[in-house]
Amino acid sequence: MLDSSEFESISPYSDEEAVKALNKVANHPAVLAISEYLFPDKPATYLRSALKSVKSIDEFQEVVMNDAVSWCIDHTVHNFSYDGISYIKGIKGKFLAMSNHRDIILDPAITQMVFFRNDVPMTEICVGDNLIKQSKTVEYLLRSNRMIKVIRGISARDLYLSSQLLSRYIRQTITSGKASIWLAQRQGRTKDGIDTTEQGLLKMLDMSGEKSFQENFMELNIVPLSISYEYEPCDIRKAREILISRTKKYVKTHYEDMHSIVMGIRQQKGNVHLNFGLPLTFDEIEMASKCDKNDRYQSIRHAVDKRVIAGYHLWKTNYIAYDLVEKCSKYGDLYDKEDVQKFLDYTEHRLDKVEKRLDRDELRDIFFRIYSNPVLSKERLASGEPLRQD
Repeated sequence: MLDSSEFESISPYSDEEAVKALNKVANHPAVLAISEYLFPDKPATYLRSALKSVKSIDEFQEVVMNDAVSWCIDHTVHNFSYDGISYIKGIKGKFLAMSNHRDIILDPAITQMVFFRNDVPMTEICVGDNLIKQSKTVEYLLRSNRMIKVIRGISARDLYLSSQLLSRYIRQTITSGKASIWLAQRQGRTKDGIDTTEQGLLKMLDMSGEKSFQENFMELNIVPLSISYEYEPCDIRKAREILISRTKKYVKTHYEDMHSIVMGIRQQKGNVHLNFGLPLTFDEIEMASKCDKNDRYQSIRHAVDKRVIAGYHLWKTNYIAYDLVEKCSKYGDLYDKEDVQKFLDYTEHRLDKVEKRLDRDELRDIFFRIYSNPVLSKERLASGEPLRQD
């Protein structure tokens, strides 16, 4: 039996707590406007009534969240597809879904929608507490959506203790059969289009293991996930952050994450694909266990990275950007002149959204590389080169 008292500070709400929290959300003045936006064919009071009527987290996710994410897919995505769900259904017990991270909310939300549509129990979700610090209403919503609080912005010692607690929670939640968990492969979104797993994350997961290295990782049932957007959510914000970070420490404004969440939801995303990869195998983890010290984590990291990159779906935007960056026509047979002009027009439109003082040539190059780097990662994977070359 999972002792929940130790984890009260980071665990999702219970059904009782969620019902109380959602009743408070229902009274927020913005709920009526949000209801009209997400549910235009229903009365303006629909969302408020739904929030007040739900009796459990499952009901909230099924009645409200699934419809909201479906609306987002229907109105901001040209075509949504997914594959590999059979790998999930073939797992005995709960699992750790380790995903690339391109959008703050949509990555896990879309994954939950696919689980729901395939009768797979929805997971708990690891989310940085920087989001809930900005608004109590956001905290109510996220923790009612099975959010596990990941503490950030603390001292090294506190971070170590927090990581120990999180590691114990993840392991006990999975091995006890309570729930599966969604976890991004790195802290924060990928800004430059190169998806790689943080080695420190794997060390954190191993902290709570009391068995051999091999047994510790096998019992987590790690499943790499890869989500691919034709038009990257918040692409210009990411390019802007990279550019500013080149000359000084980038400091987020107080509501920047919230603005990014809204932009990610509302922005047109073109085609979107979600891939569920083959779970890490016994042989892969055994091979890693034979390595020395940090090389063990490097081996696990490479196994996850390979799955994520292999599962990443490349779009015309990626191939066009690659050829523009490399000043070649290597992938020219995969698009035409109209596609190129459309992408160039899109780029300039996005560049117009940020301060004029920022160097346009440098910003444009960063923007193109956000789209071209997934192609480069695929090439490096095929040739056996390291995915990231710093």
